[in-house]
Amino acid sequence: MSENVVHLHKPTDPPTPETAPTVLTVVPDAPSARPVPLWVRSGRVVKMAVTHESTRATVRAAARHSLYTLNGGRIVARRTWDGRTGSRYERMIRAAEAAGNLEAAEEWEERLQRFRAARHHRRMDLLHSPAEAAKGVAVGAGVSIGVLVALGVVMAINTDHVGDVITPLTATIDFIALLIRIVQVVWGPALSIGPFLALFALWSVGRKQQAAPNWALPANVRSDEGEPITPSIVVKALRDLGVPALARAIKEMGDAGASMLGPIRIAGCGVEVDVTLPSGVSTNEVQGKRRKLAENLTRHEHEVFITIPQAARTVRLWVADSGALDEPIGPSPLVTDESMTADYAKGCAPWGQDLRGDAAALSLYQRHLLITGLSNQGKTVALRSLALWLALDKSVQFLMGDLKGVGDWAMFDGLATTLIQGPTDEHVIQVTEMVEGAVDEMNRRIQAPPGTVFPPLIVLVDEAQVAFMCPAKDEDKRPYGGSKANSRYFMAVRKIHNQGRAVNVLMWQGTQDPTNENLPKLVREGAHTRASLALGTESQARMALGDKAVDGGAAPNLLRPGLDRGTLVVASDGIAIPAGQSSITVRTHYIDDDAAEAITDRAKALRDGVTTLHAIEREEEHDPLSDIAAVIGDAPRVRTKDVLARLATRNADAYGGWSFTDLKRVLDDAGAEPHKSDGVMVVTRDRVTCALANRDNEGSASADG
Repeated sequence: MSENVVHLHKPTDPPTPETAPTVLTVVPDAPSARPVPLWVRSGRVVKMAVTHESTRATVRAAARHSLYTLNGGRIVARRTWDGRTGSRYERMIRAAEAAGNLEAAEEWEERLQRFRAARHHRRMDLLHSPAEAAKGVAVGAGVSIGVLVALGVVMAINTDHVGDVITPLTATIDFIALLIRIVQVVWGPALSIGPFLALFALWSVGRKQQAAPNWALPANVRSDEGEPITPSIVVKALRDLGVPALARAIKEMGDAGASMLGPIRIAGCGVEVDVTLPSGVSTNEVQGKRRKLAENLTRHEHEVFITIPQAARTVRLWVADSGALDEPIGPSPLVTDESMTADYAKGCAPWGQDLRGDAAALSLYQRHLLITGLSNQGKTVALRSLALWLALDKSVQFLMGDLKGVGDWAMFDGLATTLIQGPTDEHVIQVTEMVEGAVDEMNRRIQAPPGTVFPPLIVLVDEAQVAFMCPAKDEDKRPYGGSKANSRYFMAVRKIHNQGRAVNVLMWQGTQDPTNENLPKLVREGAHTRASLALGTESQARMALGDKAVDGGAAPNLLRPGLDRGTLVVASDGIAIPAGQSSITVRTHYIDDDAAEAITDRAKALRDGVTTLHAIEREEEHDPLSDIAAVIGDAPRVRTKDVLARLATRNADAYGGWSFTDLKRVLDDAGAEPHKSDGVMVVTRDRVTCALANRDNEGSASADG
């Protein structure tokens, strides 16, 4: 324990410090200077010891060499069992039967029968071998002794010494005794060293096969680049996936579990293989373990994609080359090919590349579009690249609303008919009126004579969630945002989704972080092409792409925010999707602002010139009944068709689209109904004048009240 600090000081009272007694004050140390308890220091020491790199390396080394020995014994035992039994042949028979190759199954059956026959012959030989061995030993011993005695006789004759007759025999006996003594000396140490030699042999087998987990292997063996994908690696990864039924089925098939696999095909920056799962294993059990499967394949989670093809009980694995998905895919053809043009009806927008490395092109013909994802993942760039391509078709018209308002769409000024940019409620009101104007144009086209061809009209709203969340209301208390039947933006979008496609009026929307509040269900489901960048949860993925796509393997929620920027999952019939799949993953080209301006300059050169409106011009207030009275003038009666013509001349915007029905509705409501005169429908001046007077009187009375 540290010492306390001692201060000597004198009190200020009385005012004569000379006579004041000295006061001794003991001031304890500050809390920060107090000693750390022993148990805290011990815990820190233990933590540092456990987390220290040398400790971790020691643990890895101990685990590695222990598993080398253990798994080496397992490998030797398996090899011994395979060599002594027909299990190898039986596995190959089951594999051939599972693959439907009956000829191979019959061939392996014949080999198994030959193996069993040879084994039976060896066992029968063992039954007779003891007696035959005894006879052989007796005969051999007799012959050997006879030879030695004969050799001794020759030596005795040569030396004239009778004792040399047994000299070869005694020498042989002495040699055998020497061998026995040698064995007696070596046997004890051999019994002690033998187990260690056996363990060393097992360790050597395990080390040669690298029979240890990847985390325990030394740094020069563990590879960040990932192993090549082979059938045995795929089977082992599936076996260790943690699905009991799958593990049991593979264990029964042994090494022949590769029969579950289709051919491993090179697919872009990775490989692709179809896996037919054994009975009792469902595809969603494999889908739900994507991360573990990726790690078993020595890959990161984002480098393995699992989709469901048409074949029953089959999953399709796409495994990227390690690190390949982090490399850029190159510039867009819109940037590199300045002569490129677009064709709305027959062409496809060059959007990016799929995981196989093939060009991913999207048809925009009569398809509503929705792109969603988390903020700052490349949504605007992905949406803008489609608009940039379509702008190179001079017949296409654009109505654009950018509710972010930071200039991402500024290059379309002079190209779009309307371009509204800003995040405020007033901008939402303007965008809503723009979409409602597109609804009016759609209705006009629908009423046109059959066979009329209309130019494409793209109604594009970026950051559409701002419109859906807008709290503003109009003078009739109708909300601009929301998802109710009186929501103006919602209903305008729904009307275009319902009927716009037939007359080439299309709705494109980009939105962030989809929820039921900022992206209503009816609007989501109204889009023919749905694409999603990285999302946070599976529920958001279902909102973005639909249940069918997610159940089929689409997983934008597994994309890495920030790292997979520009990568999106697309569900659409406008893009080539492999047979049996419901979605495709596309890595989009990045087109920056400068390149986008260069493309729009080329698009503007194709047109005669477009005047872009930056706000919706609201119509001036007009009074239909007063205007009818004005165009009648002093005439006692005017034919209805003449009234319609004069109204259109007076205010084309207000009355240019009027029909007899519109005129009759206004007059009937006012009590000045048109009638026939000499067989022709006319409007009478006196009736209109009287209706105006009555309305004014009623208005005055209401004001007085």
